[in-house]
Amino acid sequence: MDISKAPNPRKLQLCRIYFLTGFAFLPFVWAVNVCWFFDEAFRKPPYTEQTQIKRYVIYSAIGTFIWTIALITWVILFQTNRAAWGATADYISFIIPLGVS
Repeated sequence: MDISKAPNPRKLQLCRIYFLTGFAFLPFVWAVNVCWFFDEAFRKPPYTEQTQIKRYVIYSAIGTFIWTIALITWVILFQTNRAAWGATADYISFIIPLGVS
């Protein structure tokens, strides 16, 4: 999608929709929002909707960062403690790996 051809109010609307969609436990949408609207927020000449777009882009970047840290922490925690958690870990596992049980 080429957002450069969209009018500024439409860009703001899209950026806001992607930002709000990220709250539905979809942090990937926040990452897309940052990638798509970074130039509009920080590199284009100033226009009226730019301050709001900039705010949504910054908040989306913060949300993506927090979710990434939380996901990495969970993966490390689960992978290092799966065997020690016993049946509880098996219940929350999709695939039960072979090895230490």
